[in-house]
Amino acid sequence: MITRLTATLESITRGSIPTATLVPMPGIAIEALIPAYLADALEPKINTQITLHTKALLEAQGQGTSFIPRLIGFGSADERAFFETFTSVKGVGTRKALRALTEQPSTIAALIIAKDAKGLTKLPEIGKRTAETMIAELTGKIEKFAGDAIMAGSSMPASTIEPAFASGPAAEAVYALMSLGESRPEAARKVEIVLGRLGQDADTDTIVQAVFAGG
Repeated sequence: MITRLTATLESITRGSIPTATLVPMPGIAIEALIPAYLADALEPKINTQITLHTKALLEAQGQGTSFIPRLIGFGSADERAFFETFTSVKGVGTRKALRALTEQPSTIAALIIAKDAKGLTKLPEIGKRTAETMIAELTGKIEKFAGDAIMAGSSMPASTIEPAFASGPAAEAVYALMSLGESRPEAARKVEIVLGRLGQDADTDTIVQAVFAGG
């Protein structure tokens, strides 16, 4: 079983579920399904070597049909473990979970801990009933995945579920921080804080420099 794969990232294909194509050696290409939050982080790393922590499964295309092998990729072993916990919820299968994971596991874990069903319904394919089921079934099981997403004196950090900046210098700054290893939500949060001080007209270099200077 493949549990970890280091290879050159050839491309990211967008769709209802993103796919990463990796080339471990000339003449061989491997496709791995990945959650949307990871696709956002990996796009700046195309044509560089990356490591995915993987989960292999056999997927049935319909009743009575043969099974097709699938490989699912994650940024870390902890992200893979979160996915396994997330898909233990009744009614949340592999593909539904991959489509729902548009935010970092730490963000989603924090929403569950805060019992924020409304926040969870902002995730694709997660309705009110599923959100309530998640809270009921996962409370007490996902605290270790929340990390820094829970802040003292606040149930949730700013901008965890709202989409990152769409265009302009702020968006470029977000992607620059992501290329240096920041998650999309964390990069957006830092840029938002800096813009609060610099103003919305700040250029990309100024924003990035201010982030590294501590805002």
